[in-house]
Amino acid sequence: MAHSVKKYRGLMDWITTVDHKKIGILYFAAGGLFFVIGGIEALLIRLQLMFPKGTFDILDGQTYNEVMTMHGTTMIFLAAMPLVFGLMNAVVPLQIGARDVAFPFLNSLGFWTFFFGGVLLNISWFTGTVPDIGWTAYAPLSGQEFSGTGSDYYAIGLQIAGIGTLVGGINFLVTIINMRAPGMSFMRMPLFTWTSFITSGIILFAFPALAVGLIYISFDRLFDANFFVTATGGNAILWEHIFWIFGHPEVYILVLPAFGAISEILPTFARKRLFGYSSMVFATALIGFLSFMVWAHHMFTVGMGDIANALFGVATMLIAIPTGIKVFNWLFTIWGGKIQFTTAMLYATSFIPTFVMGGVTGVMLAIPPADFQFHDSYFVVAHFHYVIVGGIVLSLLAAAYYWWPKMFGRMLNETLGKWSFWLFFIGFHLTFFIQHFLGLWGMPRRVFTYLPNQGWDTANFVSSIGAFFMAAGVIVILINAIISIKGPKAPADPWDGRTLEWSIASPSPEYNFKQLPLVRGLDAFWLEKMDGKKEMTPAEPLGPIHMPSPSILPFFMSLGLFIAGFGFMYRGYEFESAFMNNLFGYNIIAIFGLAITLVCMFLRSVYDDHGYHIEVEELQKEG
Repeated sequence: MAHSVKKYRGLMDWITTVDHKKIGILYFAAGGLFFVIGGIEALLIRLQLMFPKGTFDILDGQTYNEVMTMHGTTMIFLAAMPLVFGLMNAVVPLQIGARDVAFPFLNSLGFWTFFFGGVLLNISWFTGTVPDIGWTAYAPLSGQEFSGTGSDYYAIGLQIAGIGTLVGGINFLVTIINMRAPGMSFMRMPLFTWTSFITSGIILFAFPALAVGLIYISFDRLFDANFFVTATGGNAILWEHIFWIFGHPEVYILVLPAFGAISEILPTFARKRLFGYSSMVFATALIGFLSFMVWAHHMFTVGMGDIANALFGVATMLIAIPTGIKVFNWLFTIWGGKIQFTTAMLYATSFIPTFVMGGVTGVMLAIPPADFQFHDSYFVVAHFHYVIVGGIVLSLLAAAYYWWPKMFGRMLNETLGKWSFWLFFIGFHLTFFIQHFLGLWGMPRRVFTYLPNQGWDTANFVSSIGAFFMAAGVIVILINAIISIKGPKAPADPWDGRTLEWSIASPSPEYNFKQLPLVRGLDAFWLEKMDGKKEMTPAEPLGPIHMPSPSILPFFMSLGLFIAGFGFMYRGYEFESAFMNNLFGYNIIAIFGLAITLVCMFLRSVYDDHGYHIEVEELQKEG
């Protein structure tokens, strides 16, 4: 029996959607927006450091601290994370032959909580109290004594955004365990799905640590608790442990899906199957496990002692082994292949040497005596960006060019794509390679200016020029994306792909698969093509398809948390208006915001949403 459903159009369609493909596009749009904001902040940093003190000072020390804090926080939490989640949403259900994720409503809630958390954090630019505590928010800098309301924006904004990441991770774990197509055993899953699965497992264990730490900071700041206040019996080092127990796995939350995307792109454009599939799966799992064993390598200089430093140093070096397995398997995949250098393949192949450079400097930093010299110098900045930009951003750009036709049904311009690649790639190495030497020459990180004639002038100038090359590359990517709206329509299988997503139309229909596919082995679609078939063998007869209903509730649940955030932040704040003092003094704003969220939760609990069905006649009409 068919259930009717209200179909929305335009903006309302996007606000109420629970379709994983549209939510993937929303993640891409929001992540792209925050990426541009974080990039502008990076350009301001490089402009300030382009010349020594007194030549061209555009930021004072306080503003520089704010820009630097927001750049790091935005890029990690509000740009890289949503772009990874956008990719997972767009690709994983299609790769496993599912019609949607396990919990479509939760998927929508995850996006909107992330988005409102990010907006809350960036509203601080307009209220005049911007976080100025570094993206790591070390205590006691983040305490009441040393920072203003900006730190509340950081703590509460990231708590709200973190809810979205946590529920998203749980959703993908359940989806991949329970919703694989008939015949798709775990060892037949594509590598991108495997890396998304292990990433979701890391999220499940890492993000609660961050949530607890942010709640502690909020309690210290809002309710005069003493978790990190040394004078009242707290421990500032405790925050470092809590933050890095989350912070180091976070690097792998970002980089593992990047590895997975590379493992899909290289076989497609080398016209070969992925070399060493089983070893790639086990290496991914081992990286996920070891990522929780190494957090204190960020803390070699806090005085843990020789034994602790040695243990964490050895554990850090161990991660190089499974990572090395991956690198050699990628090289063997390309070796002897009939390589097509599309834009996606250019980004993917450039990722390998760039990421290896970041990994090598990581092993150098894992040696405690060496780390004492490198610590808090520009060497660490160079290492970090080689991993994050050279590893994650290059592979995300490769993935965007690769899966764009499937997401949007249009082809990107390859000439513009190659221009964007060379501008971004050259600019990246110009910017960050020389920073290794700046660090070795003694330049500390987080300084807003420096005196001339210390041997740093030319290197900083070159680094800043490189940043503008990267910015030009990003502008070309944005132009390419806009032009593609009226670009050539994409066929179902533009790259002669190997996995299930290429067996259906581009863009995918709302139900993904008319009939669930029967998977006969690894590279399921490739196997069918080898047998002369142009589509997958169905595992079920054609029948009505059940679909989830759109819902406005996730939007309002997240909006409620956003409003409550303001109530908590300005509790006890002295306004000039008596009315505002009463409003915030009694926390009416926080109560109102939480009431919106709780009412939405109640409505979701009592309203029996059956969804709707797409009938066989409609499916046959669509061909």
